[in-house]
Amino acid sequence: MRKIYIVPNIVTTANMYCGFYSVLSSIRGDFQTAAWAILFAAVFDMLDGRIARLAKATSQFGVEYDSLSDLVSFGFAPAILLYQWALDPYGRLGALGSFLFLACAALRLARFNVTSSTHSKAYFEGLASPIAAGVVATLIIFNHATGLPTEWEPSWFSREHQALACTFGLSSLMISTLRFPSFKELNWRSRASFGYLMVGVLAMILVAVRPEVTLFLIGFAYVLGGLIYNLARALRRGSVEVPAGAS
Repeated sequence: MRKIYIVPNIVTTANMYCGFYSVLSSIRGDFQTAAWAILFAAVFDMLDGRIARLAKATSQFGVEYDSLSDLVSFGFAPAILLYQWALDPYGRLGALGSFLFLACAALRLARFNVTSSTHSKAYFEGLASPIAAGVVATLIIFNHATGLPTEWEPSWFSREHQALACTFGLSSLMISTLRFPSFKELNWRSRASFGYLMVGVLAMILVAVRPEVTLFLIGFAYVLGGLIYNLARALRRGSVEVPAGAS
């Protein structure tokens, strides 16, 4: 067996531990801790690949280990969190919805491993499982921080309905063929206007002041922006094809 690189795989293990700890917290009913643990897992997930590339310590073992860790942190952990938080009252439907999220995360990770070498790194095909799990986590944190929903809110805005819509919506997006930006090919050294700098500084301030709200809004804006981009892309492609077939 080839040598295993220690540092990036330790970071990957930290990712998996956060997912495991999230499951334990969900079982205890500590949903805030469970949600934050998923977000910390996402941070470790971003770090392990970058550390491996900077140290020139990439390996096939690391790729496979990272996928297994991601399944725990971004498939199993958010599925259990959703079920314990709000899907349990739905009975069998809630259990199946929770499993659907886990299954779609597994399918998304398997497809990524198979097609990553042939697809452009500028976008993800389907919503990335860490982002889907992050939306779940930040939704729960957002609800707790804002006190939503309240008894004055309409019934369709209840926690149970939010969880159900989130479960089926994110599951569908993970296995879809829609394109979502990955920012992997973004040139961070390129020059930009002063306005971009101010937007970045403002975003950092908002996250620092009220992360419970800002992180959810960022995740929601990313998903919504991706849907709008794909809709515009489909309309643009349709407008090009229609004149060509009309005669």
